[in-house]
Amino acid sequence: MRFPFLVASVLGGISGLVAFHCSAQTADYVGDGVFTQGIEGPAVDAQGNLYAVSLAQATADETRGGTIAIIDQQDNAQLFLTLPKGSTGNGIRFDRQGVMYVADYTGHNVLKVDPRTKAISVHAHSDKMNQPNDIAIAASGVIYASDPNWAASTGNLWMIATDGTVTLLEADMGTTNGVEVSADEKHLYVNESVQRRVWKYDIDARSGAVSNKRLLIQFPDHGLDGMRSDLAGNLYIARYGAGEVTVVSPHGTVIERITLKGQKPTNVAFGGADGKTVYVTLQERGAIETFRTERAGREWRLWQQ
Repeated sequence: MRFPFLVASVLGGISGLVAFHCSAQTADYVGDGVFTQGIEGPAVDAQGNLYAVSLAQATADETRGGTIAIIDQQDNAQLFLTLPKGSTGNGIRFDRQGVMYVADYTGHNVLKVDPRTKAISVHAHSDKMNQPNDIAIAASGVIYASDPNWAASTGNLWMIATDGTVTLLEADMGTTNGVEVSADEKHLYVNESVQRRVWKYDIDARSGAVSNKRLLIQFPDHGLDGMRSDLAGNLYIARYGAGEVTVVSPHGTVIERITLKGQKPTNVAFGGADGKTVYVTLQERGAIETFRTERAGREWRLWQQ
């Protein structure tokens, strides 16, 4: 996401905080300035290619739509495609068939991209959406989309069926941002950037609808951005302004903090040959950092299946 302002207030204590350790060492995967401060995404396909939005050189012409870059190896970011005029990409995800989906926050869409032909179509659209920010895809193909209203510090949560039908799951939340499905496909996690809360829902296996909302964790400072789940069910949360990725257990305890070079991470994705490489997009650097973890990502397992 793109934070339009810095959050200065402090909201309460951390719910469920326990002792943590900092073990992972980060390194640059793509250096400074290769992307603009609009860098987001990121996502890895089944072949191991990394994708992110807003390639700096390709977005110099303001008459063009947003861009998506492909990074097939370290320090090799190339233009993958340019989105239609009026569309700007944010969160990216792949489904089990290898189809790319992109949250288009200026077009109020979720776009669908055929990675072979690069054909772009509108998978879902609603004029009632504020600005689709991040998306998560269940194994069933159901998509969940966060939809913040930054000016009002509110947000919505949407569900998009495999045929593109859009359903509002919850309105008038906080500034909804990161969204993720649990490793066992039973739960949905949604965070609120300004309020610094992470909510946990139960997912209905048949309809995809959510229920039984409860607070997983609340942080006392810094914003929350994109997040992903590993195979143990832990959440890797980009802590915007904190300069770290915080790992939180399914029970809401902080179990690890990975310190980054950049202070403003916007999102994370798992990849690598074993699914244990984590890529982090950094807003102020226009760069991508990476680190290794002991647990593979949920989406990586879906590709293997």
